[in-house]
Amino acid sequence: MPTQLAPNVQAIDLCTYIEDIQALIISDIHIGFEESLERQGVLVPRFQFKDIINRLEWIFSETNIKRVMLNGDVKHEFSTISKQEWREVRRLVDYFKKKRVELIAVKGNHDTIFGPLARELGVTEVKEIRHKDILIVHGDYVPKVLAPTIIMGHEHPAITLRDASKFEKFKCFLKTTFKKSTLIVQPAFNPLTQGTDVLKEKVLSPLLKNISISEIFVVDDETHSVLPFGKLRKIANS
Repeated sequence: MPTQLAPNVQAIDLCTYIEDIQALIISDIHIGFEESLERQGVLVPRFQFKDIINRLEWIFSETNIKRVMLNGDVKHEFSTISKQEWREVRRLVDYFKKKRVELIAVKGNHDTIFGPLARELGVTEVKEIRHKDILIVHGDYVPKVLAPTIIMGHEHPAITLRDASKFEKFKCFLKTTFKKSTLIVQPAFNPLTQGTDVLKEKVLSPLLKNISISEIFVVDDETHSVLPFGKLRKIANS
């Protein structure tokens, strides 16, 4: 069951969804993250791409989707395109082509050299997307022209909760206000990235500086539900 975040905007699992144009917005897939970790001496199983596709299959089975917007950081490496990135970005684009959806990518801060790969695969790359009262940006800069509703990624928001004797981190959506705009921050789609604990860790995005009150919507990994969690008085270090 989708959760309404703003007029014409729903949360579906780790994604946002624009109802009137049936557009799914996915942020921060970070393909190539495993290979990057291995170069740092951290060995992890290569399960990320399979998990991404499995999650997308569930979302497509639950939702009518005509368009997919990749909201930044499709790939992980800043200054190069790794073998894993070439291979799995191509497979991801092929997956969306088989779904017969329109595909567009918003440039993220990790996508400094994503352009050649996007052009080869026939994917349009843009700085931002505007649709009626909605602005979609990655979130690593403040747009010159705002909109009533802004959807961003970049921050990888999460919250750590205590259950009996253990602590567990959950990915979450943030809903807050930037100037006069409703600002929606969606979690990272990457399965290896737990996220930034908005209660404890310093925020990255200039759009989140000095934010006083945010609503939190927690994503349940098992059921894919997006659950209202209440209001956060102050983001850490904002």
